[in-house]
Amino acid sequence: MRIKKNTNWILLQWLQKAVWIIALSGIMLISEASESGAALESFLKRASSFQAEFHQVLLNESGNSLEESKGVFSLQRPGKFRWDYQEPFSQTIVADGSRIWFYDPDLEQVTVKKQSLALGSTPALLLSGERLPKEDFKINDLPPRDNLVWVELLPLDKDASFDRLLLGFGNGNLSQMELHDSFGQTTRLSFSKIKVDLSFDPSLFIFTPPEGADVVGDTTP
Repeated sequence: MRIKKNTNWILLQWLQKAVWIIALSGIMLISEASESGAALESFLKRASSFQAEFHQVLLNESGNSLEESKGVFSLQRPGKFRWDYQEPFSQTIVADGSRIWFYDPDLEQVTVKKQSLALGSTPALLLSGERLPKEDFKINDLPPRDNLVWVELLPLDKDASFDRLLLGFGNGNLSQMELHDSFGQTTRLSFSKIKVDLSFDPSLFIFTPPEGADVVGDTTP
């Protein structure tokens, strides 16, 4: 039996975290010998699109798993992305460049909010490439672990809703991401079947509420 959540506020809270994953999760082909900060800036200047399957795990402060989910993530810079959660339950999050849409088929509910408001005070401009990481983060190289090379990003904004973001690279690709929030929880994502430089159908980032769904929020462009 599925335990329903209050998606109205839980989703928006998650989006505050997800935007970092969205903004950075396409980092590929980074030379392990290069300076991580320079490589990160280089990617954000040149990368335009990617798609990957993801496995997401939410851990508590003791490292115990609270939730697991799987699906497909697609990114088209600037400012468009799509999360298609497939397991254990179907959910869709779409950013069309001006609004973010969340659709829960089980609840038959769509929550929509202007993208700038949904992302709050997080440095979401990384999505658009208008800001470089060093303007919003302190970037540190970390010791290798789990056969991966790790980079740490610490937010310069004291009011940020998370403490740090870790990026793990293996064989030139981004393999894992870990977002540590201010509540002691960790969101860990692992990526597979990565594709880059795709030509997406524009309709992938357009969301139309299904007929009969309850729409909550501001639907104006």
